[in-house]
Amino acid sequence: MNKQEHIAYWIKIASKDLDMFEFLKDQKKFVPALFYGHLYLEKILKATWIKNNDDNVPPKTHNLLKLAKDAKIKIPDEQQEFLVKLNTYQIESRYPEDIDRLYEITTEQLVEDYFGQIKMIATWLKEQV
Repeated sequence: MNKQEHIAYWIKIASKDLDMFEFLKDQKKFVPALFYGHLYLEKILKATWIKNNDDNVPPKTHNLLKLAKDAKIKIPDEQQEFLVKLNTYQIESRYPEDIDRLYEITTEQLVEDYFGQIKMIATWLKEQV
C-alpha cells in the first residue's frame, strides 16, 4: 500500500470505532463507549502520523498525546488536557482495580461532553490529513 492507502485505511477503521462509540453511548454503556471514543481518536492520530512521517506504520502506542507529538502536530493546551483524561479510558478500563472507579465517575453527561469534544478534535485532525 502507498501512503494515501495507509491513511485511508486508518480513517476507515476509525469510523467503525465511532459507530461503536455511538451505539454503546445510546445503550448507556458509558465506560466501553469512551474506550471506543479513545480508539476513534487514536486511529485518526495514526493516520495523521503516517501523513507527517516517512514510514507508513505508526507506533504501537495508545497514548494520544505521544501520538500527536510523534505525528508532529500541535494540539492546543485545552485539548491536550482532554486527551489525558480520555487516555484513562484506554488504559485504566483494562485493569480491575481501576474500572470500578471509572464506572462511578462516568455519567451520561460526561459522555455527552466527551462525545462533543471527541468529534471536534477528530474533525480538526481529519483536516490535517
